[in-house]
Amino acid sequence: MQERATRDPSVPLPRPLAAPAPSARDLRLDFFRGLALWFIFLDHIPRNVVNWVTIRNYGFSDAAEVFVFISGYTAAFVYGGIMLKRGFLVSGARIWKRAWTVYVAQIFLFAVFMAEVSYVSRTFDNPLFLEEMNVFEFLRVPDVMLVQAFLLRYTPVFMDVLPLYIVLLLAFPAILWMLLNRPGLALAISVAVYAVSKAFGWNFPSYPSGGWFFNPLAWQLIFVFGAWCGTGGPARLGRVAQSRLLLWAAVAYLAFAFLIVLTWYFPALQVYLPRWLATAMYPIDKTNLDILRFLHFVALAVVVVRLVPADAPWLRSRLAWPAIVCGQHSLEIFCLGVFLSFAGHFAIVEISASVLAQVLISLTGVAIMIASASMFSWYKRSIEGKGPGPRPKSSGAASAGAEA
Repeated sequence: MQERATRDPSVPLPRPLAAPAPSARDLRLDFFRGLALWFIFLDHIPRNVVNWVTIRNYGFSDAAEVFVFISGYTAAFVYGGIMLKRGFLVSGARIWKRAWTVYVAQIFLFAVFMAEVSYVSRTFDNPLFLEEMNVFEFLRVPDVMLVQAFLLRYTPVFMDVLPLYIVLLLAFPAILWMLLNRPGLALAISVAVYAVSKAFGWNFPSYPSGGWFFNPLAWQLIFVFGAWCGTGGPARLGRVAQSRLLLWAAVAYLAFAFLIVLTWYFPALQVYLPRWLATAMYPIDKTNLDILRFLHFVALAVVVVRLVPADAPWLRSRLAWPAIVCGQHSLEIFCLGVFLSFAGHFAIVEISASVLAQVLISLTGVAIMIASASMFSWYKRSIEGKGPGPRPKSSGAASAGAEA
């Protein structure tokens, strides 16, 4: 049964499946978001042997789905409480403020990334970097391309995720209101928008041609699904969400996806793939979030939630801390990862492409991300008066991990 609009503001949000109370930080969100940031960095370095550790090589989905889902989950968990207590206008203003922050980060990232690519290309006399990173057109007509960059219609390679998140945040006040009052209808509308965009090929236009690499009309599905989970969606399913049948169905789908992916890397195995199945599946489109990718992520999430409870002791261990601290500063670490991924690509091309060099470059990049996140964490504690001595209890926003 759907929730009515007349909720008591003093009543907290429904608790998501296997999630802690709102007063306790769910470290799983930070941990897996941190892993996603590392994987995105590694995947953005072409011809890097280390990116074989990322999930994209073993199934249909990759770290992008993880990042967008967790962003939707935390946004609903944080701003949903604000909307219930302080109303639509206040929560909407807070959401749009976050959208503005992400937009400023995108423009800053754009300026520094363009300078980085241009400097390396000129210094090492390698114009291929300009073409690979989609920077050549900007240098040809910088005035036009700068305006298009401000409008989010032009983005270099690696910089497509934040524009998607900005658009989703701009629409999120209305989405969140509907999730809190008519959750079933909100999810149905999201599915309908996804289906219509796929059927008619709708996408946001990019400049000078084509559409966005991450089509917001399609990728909103996984963001809204994450927000639905963050407002207690799985709990509404009752025993279905906890059933062994769902778990084994998820495991079976993950195994199926893994076997299909094996045929990509071992062509000899393609003879075992029925032609009708290949025709039905391919192409598995990332731009428009192919349904196979979405289902793969959902299956992965079902298994992870079962295997990793919110109170798992290892989440508070030193082993998990590096990923968690990166996940707690996701916007800053994502931007840093974009710089580092191009630097790693440049180092492999111009300095050494040996396996040892690829491993060292990858480990160095991850280490820089961890060190930077640690510094951000220390600085945040310092300016908030959370230095030595007892620390105040974290707010709901901080508990859920309010960052993108």
